[in-house]
Amino acid sequence: MSNRVRPADLAHYSAAVTVTADDLDAAVSCLADTLGPAAGQDWLSQPGTGEWNCWHTAEHIGDCLLSYAAQLVARPDARYVRFMAVADKDASPAEVLEFAVTGGRILASVVRTTPPSARAYHPTGMADPAHFAGMGCVEALVHGEDIARGLGLRLDPPRDVCARVLARMFSHDDLDGDPWAGLLWATNRISLPGREPQTGWRWQSSP
Repeated sequence: MSNRVRPADLAHYSAAVTVTADDLDAAVSCLADTLGPAAGQDWLSQPGTGEWNCWHTAEHIGDCLLSYAAQLVARPDARYVRFMAVADKDASPAEVLEFAVTGGRILASVVRTTPPSARAYHPTGMADPAHFAGMGCVEALVHGEDIARGLGLRLDPPRDVCARVLARMFSHDDLDGDPWAGLLWATNRISLPGREPQTGWRWQSSP
């Protein structure tokens, strides 16, 4: 199956297709399947996102996804639910990956059981369940790729999921080619010919 998605297709996604709990499950499965075989490596000594190593990047994924689930449960309109989720300090790489995957599965379950009309606070705008699913996909895939690179691996996520996330969360409906590359460009992980670097990037949360 081709990895190429036409601009017209992405425009259709942006206007009519949402990001679902199934998409989030697929993203989390990609994270687990790619990184699980590398759980025997030293994640504390390998680079992850920014100044974080692989271990702390995985912890960040788990915290974000659990926080998004909490937002949809409590539905505050001006703040995050007041907690921070952390992994045990002596958690192994396999266990901190389990923490990240668990956060994703919990968020997917909450997305499935939350009415589409529900809204909850995020700094980029009041978000509905589909947008929290999209944010979860970005966290799992992009930070998962950060970890994978530190461990000498690469993620290979479903391209239809990437296309929906790219169109819905970033409104880039004029990108041609591999939507995974487009998502990495939109989050300033790679360069694309003829495109400005996406420094200071932000997704859109409001429906």
